[in-house]
Order: sequence, then C-alpha cells, then structure tokens
Amino acid sequence: MRVATHRFLIPATHRIYLLWALFFVTTTFFPGCRVRQKYLSDPTLPAKREVRAAWLPTVFRTEYCTPNGKQVLEQRIRSLAAMGCNVIIFQIRPESDALYLSDIEPWSRFLSGTQGIAPTPEWDPLQTAMELCHQLGMELHAWINPYRAATHADQYLASNHPYRLHPEWFVTYNNQLLYNPAMPESRRHICRVVRDIVMRYDVDAIHLDDYFYPYPVAGLPFPDEADFQRYGIPQGYTAATKRDWRRNNVNMLMRDLKNTLMATKPWVRLGISPFGIYRNKRSWSGGSETSGLQNYDDLYADVLAWVREGLVDYIAPQIYWNAGHRAADYDVLTIWWGKLQRKHTQLYIGQDVKRTMEGRQLQHKLSLSRRNSQGNVWWPAEELLRNTGGILDSLQIRYQRYRALPHAFDHMHHQAPKPIPKLHAEWTPEGYYLMWEDIRNPEDPVMPYYYALYAFPKGVRVNIQDSRYLVQVSPMAYYRLPYRFGKQKYTYVVTTLDRFWNESKPRRIAVRL
Repeated sequence: MRVATHRFLIPATHRIYLLWALFFVTTTFFPGCRVRQKYLSDPTLPAKREVRAAWLPTVFRTEYCTPNGKQVLEQRIRSLAAMGCNVIIFQIRPESDALYLSDIEPWSRFLSGTQGIAPTPEWDPLQTAMELCHQLGMELHAWINPYRAATHADQYLASNHPYRLHPEWFVTYNNQLLYNPAMPESRRHICRVVRDIVMRYDVDAIHLDDYFYPYPVAGLPFPDEADFQRYGIPQGYTAATKRDWRRNNVNMLMRDLKNTLMATKPWVRLGISPFGIYRNKRSWSGGSETSGLQNYDDLYADVLAWVREGLVDYIAPQIYWNAGHRAADYDVLTIWWGKLQRKHTQLYIGQDVKRTMEGRQLQHKLSLSRRNSQGNVWWPAEELLRNTGGILDSLQIRYQRYRALPHAFDHMHHQAPKPIPKLHAEWTPEGYYLMWEDIRNPEDPVMPYYYALYAFPKGVRVNIQDSRYLVQVSPMAYYRLPYRFGKQKYTYVVTTLDRFWNESKPRRIAVRL
C-alpha cells in the first residue's frame, strides 16, 4: 500500500494519521498470530461478540424529505438499537450526491425533493445519525455508491453535479448514468469524496454495496471499447483479456480507496457487501455449487483478491436466497463464504428479512450464520421496523435479547486500551449515580472511546464474557443506578473500548441498590 513520503507536505496535525498508516501497512504484511473465537451454534444463546447490523437505505425513499425527516431518522436508529442492533449502515451517497454537508457534490433529491436544494429546515442526516449512533454505543458506517451517478440517465441533475462539470468522466448503460470505471479521473474523484467524508465526520467505516460494473443486460454490451483501446491496450491487455482489464479497473479503485483511508484516518474501516455469489463451480473449480450471476465474471468484482490483499476490513455478501433455493442455496453459500481464508477481513452474512420470514427460516439461518461468520446485516432496516413476519419481536425476545459488542478488528490493532482508574457511587440532586473519570480521547483511536458497563446481582459470578449482564455501552462516564432502598447488592464492572473494539481490564465496585 502506498503512503506519502514527502514529510514536509503533511500538516503537523495529520502526522499521527501517517504514523498509523505505516503501522497498518506493517501489520497487514507481517501479521501476528490470531486466535479465532469459537462460536455457539444456538442463535438464542447470548454472544459477547456479534455484529448485528442493518442497512438503512435512502435511494427512492421520501420520508426524509418531510419537515420531520430528522425525527424519523432518529426514531429509526433508536428502534434498531432497542432491538439489539449495534451497527447502522446508512446510505449517504446514492447518486453522486450527498445526504451530508459537501462542497463537492450536490444535496440529494431524496433529502429535499430536488437535487442541489438544501432541506428545509436545513439539517445534516449523516451528522445526526453519527452522533446518535455513538451516543447509543453503536457504529455508523457511511454507505456510498461509488460508480452510480444517476438512476435514470435523463433525470434532472443540479448545476454542481459532477456530470454537469465533467461529462467526459461518465458512461451511460441501461439508462443509468455511471462513472466510467476505466478513467483515472473517476477514481480520483471518488477518493476525493471519501476523503472529504472522513475528514468532516467521525464515521467508523466507509461501506460499498454490490454496484461495480453494472448488472449486465442480455444483448446490451457495456460501451467501453474506446476506453479499452486508450487504457487497456497500452497496459498490455488484449481482446482475450479484456475482462481482466475491467477487473483491474475495479481493483485499482479499491486500492486507492484503502490508501485514501490509511493516509487520512487509518482506523476507519472499508467494508463491502458484494453480490452473494463469487463464482459458480462450473466457472471455477473453487466456486460454489450455484448457478447464478457472478461477482467475478459479470460485475468484475474480484472480492477474493481484495480479501487476499487486505483491502477490505469486512465483507457482507448479500445471501438473500432461502435454504433450498435451486440456483443459490443459502446454506451452500453461507458455508462457502465461511470457508474463505480471511486473516485480515471479517465476514458478516447479508440477510433478506422478507424472504427469510416468509420462508420461516430465521432460526435456521442465524444458526448457520453463527457457525460460519461473525454476524449478520439485515436488509432493509424498514422491514425490521415494520416487524415483517414478526422479526422485530423475534429479535428482541429470542435472538438479540442481550447486548453484543462488535468483534474487535485485531488485524488493525490488538492491544487493550487503558482501564479507568477507579469507580465510585454518589448521590446527586438527580439521583444515585455510578461515576468514574472520563479518560476518552476521540482523536486517538487506541485510547478509550466507549465505556462498557456490566451489572452482576449478588450470587452471580463476575464474568465480563457473559453478555447477559452487559447493560450499557456509551461514551458517558456515568450511569444512573436503579436504586431500590438498598435491598439488593450488585457488583458493577466498567471496562473501556477503543475504536477497534478492544476491551480493557475491568474495574469493579459493590453497590447496594
């Protein structure tokens, strides 16, 4: 991975980021030993570590265009937190536009109704989501669509939309306007957007979905022959290896994006949710026993190469089919992805809520996912909130009843943060509080960022691996105690968590409630 070497070009405030980038390059290519956690196969049993994410899309949604759009977003995030989710993947750039403050791309039409027009009253969805998620002890992943510039090629585009300024960067296919994957200018612009997001906002990850080269349409070739002659032939590709050239175009974007993050804020992860089939076995002996569209051959997304190179910190393949599907069996695909060698990449399973609940396969899917992955991502969040098929009830009562922490990204950093010095209980005019010194430093990713609080009743052995007693994950250095006239004794334990979800040694105190 490339890191800038001209020290005098780097502002002093950014030198810590460069040092982190150098550290991550070292750990990527010279990794230490890593112990894999054993996962319980019963999804109703509590898990200390498990990613429980939800995709919160904005494309073709109108609910954020209303005057109470901010309240709608906040209520959705609170509801997802209440059902046990610990990661929100929020779509902020569906059409080379912005659901956040940007000097590079226009306000999204899905926020104001008209592209380029600020919402009234003006508000910042990404800032709102980020602040609330962190307040609730959740991660916020900023989801962008890298290549898509317009869902319809003839739709209105604001005067500051990149297409209006640089039409030569774009290509039209199947009535969609797309950034041309072959052009270096496209890659540079996408990386500029990502750097701007990361510098403006304290996001935990940048997330890409399954849209790379567009989904192919029978009889409609992708119009890139002129680009191939201009870029591919000079690079040594031939007509027989044109597909490899397309894959390399996407690979270059992924490398550039990872390098952008590492040179800006290296603790911000890069995640991707690819189409559920990498390759069918009939195309490649190492592929899955499936017969559907393929990432590698049809979308030119070589996901395994990105995993091998350590370019992505997590993948969440969209395994939206049910168990028993003839062309793409959920079980076959979940096991296939689970067998990948992923030394530097976590694996979550993308779950389709409606199909799962209609097929009455929730417990089966979660059981298989727990054996083969490190968590799940629900598509879409609206189906969770609608309680489609009773899924909200099922998650709250059975499968996500107890809190879980995301898995530590120990391939990036594996040392525990320092613990809090001590705990004390104190009466205040507002009530009885557990308090400790706030030692957070949000600017330093290895310092505490969250505090985890556990409550163990008298007679229960103190064990912070038992998530049934994890009652709060928060940036706040206090906790209001549920005082009940001193009738019962509890042992409270507080740990710190850094930006990589490493957990410190515990501090404890006995309190009568």
